[in-house]
Amino acid sequence: MSYNVRISTTDETFEVKDGESILEAAMRVGVPMAHECTFGGCATCRVKLEEGAVEYTDFPMALTEEEHELGYALACQARPCGDLVVTPARGAVMLPDPVQAEAEVLERTPLTNEITYLSLKIDDEVDVDFLPGQHLHINYSERAERSFSMVSAFAFGNMVDLYVKRIPKGWFTNEVLDSLQPGDKLQVSLPHGEFYYREEDWRPMVFVATGTGIAPVRSVLESLLDDDDCPPVSLYWGMRTEKDLFLQEELESWAERLCEFQYQPVLSRPSEQWEGRRGYVQEALKEDLTDVSELSFYLCGSPEMISDVRKLLIQKGADPDYIYSDSFTYAAIEEETAQKKPAVGAA
Repeated sequence: MSYNVRISTTDETFEVKDGESILEAAMRVGVPMAHECTFGGCATCRVKLEEGAVEYTDFPMALTEEEHELGYALACQARPCGDLVVTPARGAVMLPDPVQAEAEVLERTPLTNEITYLSLKIDDEVDVDFLPGQHLHINYSERAERSFSMVSAFAFGNMVDLYVKRIPKGWFTNEVLDSLQPGDKLQVSLPHGEFYYREEDWRPMVFVATGTGIAPVRSVLESLLDDDDCPPVSLYWGMRTEKDLFLQEELESWAERLCEFQYQPVLSRPSEQWEGRRGYVQEALKEDLTDVSELSFYLCGSPEMISDVRKLLIQKGADPDYIYSDSFTYAAIEEETAQKKPAVGAA
């Protein structure tokens, strides 16, 4: 049986055939819908159900039961139970179309045992235009794409910086990364992603990152330095040990350049000498946050962290429309799946 879907903001309609997801049907007929991973791990395709209901074969990782009950759905996994009227996630803008380009390796430097700094120079003939927080895809040989968030807010001189985390059995970080030398060439496409600063919100902002999820967060925060219109900013960064906090000095130095900036590093395996927060960022947020109804949240890192924090925030009364996330889904997929679909943040 097939059902009709109408997008409330554009009045476009399309038919969803039996067995199709909302996103699959939209793509089949050429109706644009924001999406990224296509397997329920990133929430880029989140919509609000104005009319109708949906079901899932497997409940998606990037949606909480609470959001489902409030009428939110992930278009890439949702199957209609009848005719639908849906509204895309709020705050969407016309984003630059991705372009293919050649990039030259400028520098490869280890930052920690697991994280490598990679600097690329995009071909001068390409106009590199992206929003702080977006990412690029690296296309290498015939293997699956790998996606990495751009660290800096702007591509000065067409240069972009990446933080690349080594992934067990990850073909890019184990077979390619260590062999890269200055002057080597990579094929990339950029920009991609829906993780960026929503200026129109003008709410106090809470950024929550784990691991290299700090990359897009750093990009957004750098774009707000010395901005008189910047709302109050809080940042929680979860890592394992003191040695993993490779941006510690820089982030601390931004206290005078961001509005009411509060920075909280949280370590899950600190030494006895560590005097800061211990445990996980979820626990720190649970302790610190009281009234969250007027805040906006930017979450980036592991799917588990994002799922836990989403659930916590909604239980505390946060508005789901002001929770933005970029899930680094490499931790949630098997290599076989990775060969078929690009994984945001994967290696």
